[in-house]
Amino acid sequence: MLEIARYEAGKRAKGTAALTAGIAVLALVFVAFFPSLAGADVDIDAMLEAYPPAVQEAFGIATLSTIEGFLAVEIYQFVWLLLLGLYFAYSAGGLIAEDVERDRMDLTLSLPVSRSRVLVEKFLSLLVPILALNLVVPVVVFAGVLAIGESIDPVDLAMVHALSIPYLLACAAIGLLLSVLASRADVARRIAIAAVFVLFLIESVAASTDGFEAAGYLSPTHYYDPTAVLVEGSYDLAGAAVLLVVTVLLVFLARFRFARADIGA
Repeated sequence: MLEIARYEAGKRAKGTAALTAGIAVLALVFVAFFPSLAGADVDIDAMLEAYPPAVQEAFGIATLSTIEGFLAVEIYQFVWLLLLGLYFAYSAGGLIAEDVERDRMDLTLSLPVSRSRVLVEKFLSLLVPILALNLVVPVVVFAGVLAIGESIDPVDLAMVHALSIPYLLACAAIGLLLSVLASRADVARRIAIAAVFVLFLIESVAASTDGFEAAGYLSPTHYYDPTAVLVEGSYDLAGAAVLLVVTVLLVFLARFRFARADIGA
């Protein structure tokens, strides 16, 4: 069982290790920078109030004077929400299209496997980097915070990572759907990145513009707010459920399309 998923996950092992190590080191750099910011003779939060509302919403800026608010902005709103969202959409964009484009899919489907199984197991292989990041990085962040003499609620830290899993899966599902719609992997990847970024912008603008709040419901970022988790201790479990439902729906649509696609075209 899950032979394709295991094979694809194995191919990602080195990349997963490098990505996890890189993000962990970046997180430590941000954590190490916080004491110098906290000790500066400047009212950082007063300066932040001058930022346009759209910028504050886009990067979840609530406060930078606490370690929770600082981490929410510097690591989770920027790295987790935006960069990793784009990364997994990009990665998923090549899952099917790359094999079709390079004529590897014909060989795979010559084996006793269905197209649905190939698609679903390739998608499941993305759980390896997603889970690795969300298991390793919180431990590194927590240790780093303690090392600089600060404290952070370990439950909130664990929850900000746990709730990111449905979000990253939803971003990957967008890429997967585009991977079966586009004829070239590069096209699928670029459109996937553009789609996730545009949805990010839509949520940022909608949240700070009267009359456009409803547009924000279209964006995955509407359902995952790291700042609310770390600063307020608020967990949007309903939002996580919505993201999981959206992920399943997008994977089903991709499966439906792939099952009927002419991969020799």
